[in-house]
Amino acid sequence: MSLNNQVLDKPISAELPYVEANLSYLIPMAEKPVNYTYEPPLGIPRTNATYQTHKLPIYNARSISDNISLDREGFAFTGHNTNVRNFYDEDEIRRVYYPEAEQLLKEVTGATKVVIFDHTLRNAGQSKPGENNIKEPALRVHNDFTAKSGYTRAHLELAARGIDDIDTLLKQRFAIVNVWRAIAQPIQESPLAVCDAQSIAPTDIVAGDLVYRDRVGETYGVTYNSKHKWFYFPQMHRDEALFIKCFDSAEDGHTRFAAHTAFEDPTSPANAPPRESIELRTFVFYPA
Repeated sequence: MSLNNQVLDKPISAELPYVEANLSYLIPMAEKPVNYTYEPPLGIPRTNATYQTHKLPIYNARSISDNISLDREGFAFTGHNTNVRNFYDEDEIRRVYYPEAEQLLKEVTGATKVVIFDHTLRNAGQSKPGENNIKEPALRVHNDFTAKSGYTRAHLELAARGIDDIDTLLKQRFAIVNVWRAIAQPIQESPLAVCDAQSIAPTDIVAGDLVYRDRVGETYGVTYNSKHKWFYFPQMHRDEALFIKCFDSAEDGHTRFAAHTAFEDPTSPANAPPRESIELRTFVFYPA
């Protein structure tokens, strides 16, 4: 099932069906962007960043999904049945879904080792900040890790799991790959858009601090570039998986970072139920 080494046999073009939607981009700024994950002390803004929307075509990638790869476009898609009955059951996620996803990632990437270190549930109808861990869809163009924080987070998470000889492990090629899935009915509201990494210039991505109560992480904001090419997989259901590469230690031509964002789909029914989804964050270790 490897999606890694396929060759695109036809150009991605405007012949694909698409919707037009507003995407929220970081406005270039002199200082480093800072975002707090919690309500900061009085007088400190939640973020010092500002954003601007740009109306762009977002192409339906279902017909070309077999020709898209993590190592080139920075995302990939496949059908995959899950045995999870209730994705709001924390124990079932870890007991059933984590092993399923670990095996799937090995098949998709050719990895020899996979470590799942985080997951996020999203449902705007159930999100209660400070009361539960369910979040709303993220409506800003971003990437979850940077060239620096990919290594920092790997050290942190692997040490927390008691894994030995971390420095040696991180000298081999590894990536951080998100696994994204619908967890209830097919998604109609706030679907996820992914940007072809080949269309992103190095100067488009801007490292910013993500401030937690106990640590400071780093993510990439993305500034607007008219060359960005956006794609989505409409009506995703629970037996499909979308993979997004958020970091790759390899600097030999493989795609290292991919941008993504939720967006307001103008074709969504007015009474569409809130999007319900889960994303796993994972370390994928390639053969030495």
